[in-house]
Amino acid sequence: MQPPTLDKLEGVFTNLVSTLVAIGAFGLLIMLLLGGFKYLTSGGDQKAAEGAKNTLSYAIGGFLLLAGSYLILKIIEKITGVTDITQFKIFKAN
Repeated sequence: MQPPTLDKLEGVFTNLVSTLVAIGAFGLLIMLLLGGFKYLTSGGDQKAAEGAKNTLSYAIGGFLLLAGSYLILKIIEKITGVTDITQFKIFKAN
């Protein structure tokens, strides 16, 4: 049996980032649905409507943060000329 090497971490980090992004997207969907439901069922109560608006604001803010971080990575990719900055690679020394 071969001992694990650093190049095995590529798959681990790729899976970890993919999983975290999927969890973030799922959380965003849940927050949007919950905020919309709370707003629709507030029944004219100002306090409940304000809480629902806050939930929707936080969900949209989270989406902007997620999309903004991806956009920043793509801008860095274009400026530096790196082929794909969103892929985690460990280079082996020859």
